[in-house]
Amino acid sequence: MEKIKNRSEIGIFALGGLGEVGKNMYVIDYLEQLFIIDSGILFPDEHLLGVDYVIPDYTYLEENQHKIVGLFITHGHEDHIGGIPFLLKKVKIPKIYAAGVTVDLIENKLEEYPDLLSRTQIVEFKSHFTYKFKGVEISFIRLNHSIPDSFAIVFKTDLGVIVHTGDFKIDLTPVGPGAEYEKLADLGANGILCLLADSTNALREGFSDSERKIGASIKELFSQIENRIIVATFASNMFRVQQIVQACIDCHRKIAIFGRSMEKTIEIGQQIGYIKAPKGTIIEANEINNYKPNELCFLCTGSQGEPLAALSRVANGTHKFIKLIPSDTIVFSSSPIPGNQEGINRTINQLFKHGANVITHSPITDTHTTGHAAQGELKLMLTLLKPKYFIPVHGEYRMQRVHADLAIETGVKKENTFILENGDVVAINDHNARIAGHITAGDVYIDGSGIGDISSSIIKERKSLSEDGMFALVITIDSKNKILPIEPQVVSRGFIYMKDSEELTHYFVEETKNYLTAELAKVKLINLNILKHNLTEQLSRIIYTKTDRKPIVIPIFMDIAQ
Repeated sequence: MEKIKNRSEIGIFALGGLGEVGKNMYVIDYLEQLFIIDSGILFPDEHLLGVDYVIPDYTYLEENQHKIVGLFITHGHEDHIGGIPFLLKKVKIPKIYAAGVTVDLIENKLEEYPDLLSRTQIVEFKSHFTYKFKGVEISFIRLNHSIPDSFAIVFKTDLGVIVHTGDFKIDLTPVGPGAEYEKLADLGANGILCLLADSTNALREGFSDSERKIGASIKELFSQIENRIIVATFASNMFRVQQIVQACIDCHRKIAIFGRSMEKTIEIGQQIGYIKAPKGTIIEANEINNYKPNELCFLCTGSQGEPLAALSRVANGTHKFIKLIPSDTIVFSSSPIPGNQEGINRTINQLFKHGANVITHSPITDTHTTGHAAQGELKLMLTLLKPKYFIPVHGEYRMQRVHADLAIETGVKKENTFILENGDVVAINDHNARIAGHITAGDVYIDGSGIGDISSSIIKERKSLSEDGMFALVITIDSKNKILPIEPQVVSRGFIYMKDSEELTHYFVEETKNYLTAELAKVKLINLNILKHNLTEQLSRIIYTKTDRKPIVIPIFMDIAQ
């Protein structure tokens, strides 16, 4: 990265969140201070075999941790807070700034890491708080999203104002507190220097539906269902959970909660007042047999087809308390996260096999609305704030591209819009902006509790193993006499079934013997590492020619002369 000019430029870059939906982490660099915005994870797609999470590469922050002022959290979704434990293991963060329910979610997450929790200072801010640092004043604007206490973060600097929206939608009839549009208008009265804004729904025209409308739809749907209702939704969407609870109250149904994250959401939501239910509305799992089917609603995790979530266990018949009956109705009050559709379809098919009625999109009512702004709302945000420079964030490239076009429509100059990749640095001052180089940014894979133990080459090997299998040869060699005293032994897993492929197996063994015999005759001194490498390449070519497949080839040498 080129040097950011100390007093005359602000550096802005992302370690995650650009060209992808997830892994959000953005950094503002000013006066030798690093302000980090969010620390999220990305859930792996089907190509990342065995990977639990993907996090950003923290190398730059490790190398510059003496400059870090703090971590500022926009809201409590996993793609914005899920990486915090992994970040704290690598980097010393002076303070984490978060609001409301987000504080509880972070503390709950860190309870699994007592050593991190004890040395982490979490500062709870409210919408009217301000924090002053060298040349920077930070304030907050409450916005609406699919989780309570979502905020835009405002950086007032000597060079101008920078606003990061976090995830947002324009909801004029929200379930929870309303957004602070007057703050946006006040900031935009003179225009701001730079806006970083959520691009997730930039491809969707118009405006997103209000969350309150979904509440009315759910109540209407519940009133028409005669037997047990099982609802799957995002545990983090407390407003949706509250509306489901209210629909159950209005329709005289008891609620049983299934899934650890859903139980935690209810617990936290009731503590802070976002979820309200009269005593006796929520019952224990072991009480469900005390009520008639038309008096029950089960609130579950598993709307994304997660194999171990409550709904998946219900679908495959392994749930401890819920056994499906044909009269059950399952309502999906969520939309698929990209990459999860296959798992969701699998769950839905299993539910149908049990004879249940499954509602994903009701023909008479809407059961879900997005928490992200569509094009009309994005243009409204741009119009309110009037940014000089614009950086679309949190989205795939096509989403960023369309969002940038929307900014140009609202008056931002084309040359003042920056579609960046993770690691690209924009240096901005009050009269111009430039690309100031690139810093280390990439993907780090989490497998179990290990950080960075899995490289891209290991992922490639796992993919190869899953598709083409493994072909191993145990080769006994006498390096002193340069002979193969016994026949090589073959082990095949996921490649060929050896009992049905004796001729092919024999062919590979003979080719191996012929190749090694010729190689041993050529050299005076045998280097087993070189021999292993060359045999792997030779055998891989032969196998591909014969089978049109590329298994992982593993020669194992046992030298009896040593």
